[in-house]
Amino acid sequence: MNTNETQVIAPNAYRLLWAGFTAILAAGVGFAIRGGILDNWRDEFGFSFTELGAIGGAGLTGFCFGIFIGGVVVDKIGYGKLVIAAFLFHIASALVALMPSTGMDKATVFAYLYWGTFLFAVANGTLEAVANPLVATLFPTKRTHFLNILHASWPAGLVLGSALGWVLDDMYNISWKYQLALFLIPTAIYGLMFLGQSFPRSEASEKGLSFGEMFRDVGILGGAVACFLLSLFFAGVFGSFNLSDELARNLGYGIGGILLIAVAVITRFSIGSWLLFVLFVTHALVGAVELGTDGWIQNITGNILTSGEGKALFVYTSTIMFLLRFCADFIERKIGLSPIGILLVCSILGCVGLNLASGIQSFEGALLALGVYAVGKTFFWPTMLAVVSDRFPRTGAIAISVMGGIGMMSAGLIGSAGLGYSKDHYAAEALQESHPEIYEKLKAEEPSKFLTLQTYGIDGDKVKAYSEIPPEERTESDKELLEAVAEAGITGDRKTLVADSFIPGTMAVIYLCLFFYFKAIGGYKTVHLAGTHAEEIDENDEVIPAHEK
Repeated sequence: MNTNETQVIAPNAYRLLWAGFTAILAAGVGFAIRGGILDNWRDEFGFSFTELGAIGGAGLTGFCFGIFIGGVVVDKIGYGKLVIAAFLFHIASALVALMPSTGMDKATVFAYLYWGTFLFAVANGTLEAVANPLVATLFPTKRTHFLNILHASWPAGLVLGSALGWVLDDMYNISWKYQLALFLIPTAIYGLMFLGQSFPRSEASEKGLSFGEMFRDVGILGGAVACFLLSLFFAGVFGSFNLSDELARNLGYGIGGILLIAVAVITRFSIGSWLLFVLFVTHALVGAVELGTDGWIQNITGNILTSGEGKALFVYTSTIMFLLRFCADFIERKIGLSPIGILLVCSILGCVGLNLASGIQSFEGALLALGVYAVGKTFFWPTMLAVVSDRFPRTGAIAISVMGGIGMMSAGLIGSAGLGYSKDHYAAEALQESHPEIYEKLKAEEPSKFLTLQTYGIDGDKVKAYSEIPPEERTESDKELLEAVAEAGITGDRKTLVADSFIPGTMAVIYLCLFFYFKAIGGYKTVHLAGTHAEEIDENDEVIPAHEK
């Protein structure tokens, strides 16, 4: 098989590719706009950084429900029905998220924003349960290339959403509600592009594999990764009902355990592939560092520099990602890097870029630092999906969808929430060290929590009260307080970026190990299914031993 030639499975392959592109574009537009209006929500409703992180996290965790459920059923019910479901979820998310008003109490506003954002994420996850396996099926000889093209729509959406927010928010001060509703435009477009189209079946579905057979490579090991993250999510849900932390945590673990038992039964107690387990864990790190950081980077760089410069830098890094994702095929063929080699280089650049970004002092310096970071994060997500599609065709849409859900769940529960917690922790620590009397005055009544950690951050409502004093009426003490809070926030942001850099550093170690593993077994090869028993072979028609999967 000549992998330099593009094999196309269906005559409408490119229309389906661009329909999927537009669907993910809608997700990117909505995500970017939400990131840009975090400061609006903080100013209008007095949320803490941790509360904003929780809302942002809902825009990621809800994704897993769409992609987990969609990935499980898509080979049985077909792609079209899932596209309709996603479209309806997108409409519902807008209706809920646009409900808050200034007169509402804070808890009600939080609930509307949280669940509206959650529904938005469910829609996005359902669409990726369609788009990822669909493109992997449509272009079996160039999955890395076309999955990167498909996901070039994500940074394209970020650029478009950020640019719109920049103009409407910073320049014209348009209500955040009008900004948030703009994602409905590409939503309508992708609905029309998918309308009336026929869809191919996955390689595993064509071979007639049962649901249990498709799930066997995921097995107990892979299921444990997803179920652990789901247990964290449910613990957070139960915690929102004012249950004790210990009880909420135990209930979450209980649900996770029940789900894992279900996976074991479905797969007939298959342990699963160790390689797929490693890829799942690594993709959890990918979600945390890429999407978790994306949700906060405008806020962080805008705080260190200015709000307008923060938005400009976000557009800049997203543009780099958009352009480079069309170059994956060139990197593979001309430079000679395998997908694992690409991921290794990217993780190193991501680690270096975040450390450089922590020390930025000027817009010009930020261009260099965030440029390095942008190149590093460009190929993570789609290339990881391509690796799973290449190595585990027996799983159909299941493994690629579970891995996407793991990445998004981690982004919400660990990345977004963790960075929000870090900002609270490091900013409070800096203020306590520089102005302990001001810290005691502004110290939050309730602690900010992340996993088993907690810290007493700076109360957003108290800061808001001082910032709303007209400048001409502020005393010297008021001015000193606001200046101290601003400086502490910048210090907290710098330390948060350094802490964030440990994630791609860890990924680099994992990818290096995988690089040497594949080298030891004869190199990275694409696996295909052959025969009625779905035997796995590589591109040279050689049978793949089970221990090399």
